[in-house]
Amino acid sequence: MRETELDITFHGAAQEVTGSCHRVSVGGKQLLVDCGLIQGSTAEEARNRRAFAFNPQALDAVVLSHAHLDHSGRLPLLVKAGFRGPIYTHRATRDLVRIMLLDAAALNEKDAEIESRKRARKGRSGIEPLYTRAEAETALRLIRALDYDTDADILPGVRLTLRDAGHILGSAIVELQLTEGSLTRHVVFSGDLGHRGAPILHNPATVRAADLVVLESTYGDRNHRSWAATWRELGSIFREAAGSGGNILIPAFAIGRSQELLYVMKQHWQEWDLGHWTVFLDSPMAIGATEVYARHWKLHNHEAAHNRKTNGDVFALPNLRMVRRAEDSMAINRVAAGAIVIAGSGMCDGGRIRHHLKHNLWRESCHVVFTGFQARGTLGRMLVDGAPSVRLWGENIRVAAKIHTIGGLSAHADQSGLLSWYRGFGKTRPTVALVHGEPVPMEQLAGKLKALRAPVIVPTAGARLDLAKLPR
Repeated sequence: MRETELDITFHGAAQEVTGSCHRVSVGGKQLLVDCGLIQGSTAEEARNRRAFAFNPQALDAVVLSHAHLDHSGRLPLLVKAGFRGPIYTHRATRDLVRIMLLDAAALNEKDAEIESRKRARKGRSGIEPLYTRAEAETALRLIRALDYDTDADILPGVRLTLRDAGHILGSAIVELQLTEGSLTRHVVFSGDLGHRGAPILHNPATVRAADLVVLESTYGDRNHRSWAATWRELGSIFREAAGSGGNILIPAFAIGRSQELLYVMKQHWQEWDLGHWTVFLDSPMAIGATEVYARHWKLHNHEAAHNRKTNGDVFALPNLRMVRRAEDSMAINRVAAGAIVIAGSGMCDGGRIRHHLKHNLWRESCHVVFTGFQARGTLGRMLVDGAPSVRLWGENIRVAAKIHTIGGLSAHADQSGLLSWYRGFGKTRPTVALVHGEPVPMEQLAGKLKALRAPVIVPTAGARLDLAKLPR
């Protein structure tokens, strides 16, 4: 019989980017850090319907690092399977995750309805939504809001502290102080770490002590372009597109990226000559998120807070149109030139952007600007990788548009940012478990960390790590 029960099991984002989910056991209590949706191809997304690899009814609490669906999107399924404990997260994340989960649930219901009609015509039985809006609401009622840098004893032997991760509004580095008997271990989950110097938000907070660091590795194999170079590149695309006489499509994550784009477009309004365009924020979810960002302005960095004080709403462009209704979104497709359309989803695997792609990809005058990571199996990844044609709603669409990738706008820390953040732990060199990354970035980041004399592990799905055996 083991003398202690102090371990972590990696259930998601193990050698892949989506589906973050890590279970911590301490003294008979079980805690889940994140419960994310698996995103990507149809086959990969089908994994979301599988039973959890643990008993949700045995969980005592959940900690949510931030609102993105690859960290939060299976929470309604967890509750549907019997979880009834509290979900701890930052208060801004509480506001954003409500938008995310209810939108995801509405899409689930719509997709299930469409698929069920198709099946009915073939004499087959229908399907149930992954989860419904009512089930999402049930999960949302379990959320308990916290602030940054405030200790909370959430379970016997578990002290939680959230630090600003700088990734999206309310995103958190999760610090857990775990105690069983005379044994204490300090485990730090990076969550998704932000890109230093990004618009609107603070840089990721430095954490000084840990026995184990669970570190994301999305961009573990590369460094982003400088912010100055990124703004020059984005400005040049706007100028080039103006000469092409077409539209600009920007697939963007509704939370985080859409707000950054509006912010920098306002800051560079005259320089980029944006007055000649009509800018459409074509996403009810992004519109709601922008309102949350504006409401939580005290979480903004010094520059954004100063801009708010001197220039008012930092997201308000003079020719911005907020598009909520589906019929108004469809009307945009009648615009042949002069439109900048910011729409979800960021990886083009759903949402209104797919309709705009169908109506514009075949136009040589169109420009498509990718501003974030594109996971394997998504339509966005296919376009970035140079697909000559794509299939949308049963129709092959020729890709004649010019495809741009603006890597410097990423909300994730790059290799140098990840290493710099790890150096904040000083000479103690805590053990690192790499998660939330594809194999090549993980391997390269592991090599860099080992050069710093850091003990590194790359867990597979289902791997368990005994925290009592960590070097100290």
